[in-house]
Amino acid sequence: MVSPRVDPVLRAASPMAPTLPSRVDVVVIGGGIIGASTALTLAERGVSVALCEKGVVGGEQSSRNWGWCRKMGRDPAEIPLAVESLRLWERMNARTGVESGFRQTGIVYLCDREAEAAQHEAWLAAAKPFQIDSRLVGAAEVDRLLPGSSRRWPAALYTPSDGVAEPEQAVSAIANAANRLGAAVLERCAVRGIETEAGAVSGVVTERGAIRCRQVVLAGGAWTRLFCGNLGLRFPQLKILGSVMRTGPFAGPIPAAGAANFAFRKRLDGGYTLAQRNANLAEIVPDSFRFFFDFLPSLVSQWHEIRLRVGRRFIEEWQIPRRWALDAVSPFERVRVLDPEPSRAVLEQGRENLIRAFPGFAEMKIVESWGGLIDVTPDAVPVISDVPAIPGFFIASGFSGHGFGIGPGAGRLMADLVMGAKPLVNPGPYRLQRFG
Repeated sequence: MVSPRVDPVLRAASPMAPTLPSRVDVVVIGGGIIGASTALTLAERGVSVALCEKGVVGGEQSSRNWGWCRKMGRDPAEIPLAVESLRLWERMNARTGVESGFRQTGIVYLCDREAEAAQHEAWLAAAKPFQIDSRLVGAAEVDRLLPGSSRRWPAALYTPSDGVAEPEQAVSAIANAANRLGAAVLERCAVRGIETEAGAVSGVVTERGAIRCRQVVLAGGAWTRLFCGNLGLRFPQLKILGSVMRTGPFAGPIPAAGAANFAFRKRLDGGYTLAQRNANLAEIVPDSFRFFFDFLPSLVSQWHEIRLRVGRRFIEEWQIPRRWALDAVSPFERVRVLDPEPSRAVLEQGRENLIRAFPGFAEMKIVESWGGLIDVTPDAVPVISDVPAIPGFFIASGFSGHGFGIGPGAGRLMADLVMGAKPLVNPGPYRLQRFG
């Protein structure tokens, strides 16, 4: 196993760690694509911001995902944000001044059976108000889009304007752009907690000292539930393990594609990113019992996509402190980067499934594989919201495996909420209060 190689964040003035600012307008906690996009949008608007990352920018799920940037198949609540994010992705190279890897390759969902086409038709009906260019295509067009299959696919859902980007490059590109505009990008700088005055945010305490501010955005990914718990806030969130691999350079289809049991996308380096679709592992951990009734409906409705497993993570998470003082070492300093082992069985099954469907992939050479922990909410829709109990505190988390694709739009929406500006899209579906 080799973890993805994330492009480094370059310092504007010095290769040394930047000085901790004593005061900024906004502190963003978490250097994934959501936090970096929020910081960049705020910096573009002249807001002083510090982006604090406990490990390295883009080191966790933001660099470990498939790299898909899609509108197709999204929950109707996410479609407006996905549409706006694709517009931002189209301009990302110009916005950041470097290569993000974004290309409009199109994405194809292959149908194994006619019944799946009916499900896609239902989604197309729900998505019709958003005027997306998704459409059902027949077997002949599937063969044209994805030649070389050993079987005839009855139909597919195809969106020409969807695309892909390079997770290892894009997040650093966004953070670097924020840095050039004056944002303090602080790696290995865990935020232990927030400070309040009269009940409202007044600053944060990091492992390197305090930063005064009036607003804090928590974009902590899989760590958000733990951070919130230390504040006395209940944030229903669990983690599932995604396993991914990549090949060396290999000639093959350009559109990204997914079937019931495999997925692939062409990389900028000429290779492919591969995974087994609908094969995420959900390890049983203490939070599985704490949030059992929150997640029970989704577990029942999506049982075919999730594999439950009992492993060592139960003990590991049981031993993590749930409360800590701000002058003590926090769990975020003890584990800088979540770097789980991928499932070898899942990866091998995915590889075999792909080769059966597209025999030409038998020639590919697997050069890397890795695991990533995906933060999920009970309804698989993110939280992008203020926290009424703590004025000045905001959460952007729970993206349920969709964060990379909709990250640019989510960052802009969060910046809108922080600044009290007209929101990019209706923020109602993403409010924290929907969980009670």
